[in-house]
Amino acid sequence: MTNPFARFAPFPEPPALIAEYIAERSAEESVVDGPAPWDIGALTSELLAPLPEWLDSVCRWLNQTYAWQPQYAIPPCWIEHQHLPYEIAAFAFARLDAYDDAGSVIVWHEQYDRFVTRMNNALGKAGDDCRVGKHDARPARFQLDAWPSRPPATADEPLMSDAVEEMAG
Repeated sequence: MTNPFARFAPFPEPPALIAEYIAERSAEESVVDGPAPWDIGALTSELLAPLPEWLDSVCRWLNQTYAWQPQYAIPPCWIEHQHLPYEIAAFAFARLDAYDDAGSVIVWHEQYDRFVTRMNNALGKAGDDCRVGKHDARPARFQLDAWPSRPPATADEPLMSDAVEEMAG
């Protein structure tokens, strides 16, 4: 008789460089004082290099394992959506620790539902197009490049925090 669980794919292993970094950071007498590996905006280029491929395999695993409805599928253009790489990285690293005990596994699955909700809220209607390979850049009405820049404060101008405190009375 064939084992019915043999068809379940394991969660993708993190790249060796990242696994070593995690081990070094968590050692009791660690000399590594770097950012958390899920803080992709703070990582060195060396640590960032293997992450896109691993996170893509994590997305494929999540889609294959959990995306039974279209709205649960992470779009193939996930890396083009600024918020998704941050979320997916944090979620993938949380999964590495989640299976240490059963309660953590339940929490991780609850986090998955919250992740899907945030992903769908952020993608909006564009998510449907992205999921079928029709990625478009951020909708034109959200051109954040048009956001006016503030001139640097001068010494004789009050800081914004001072103005807020003054209004609060």
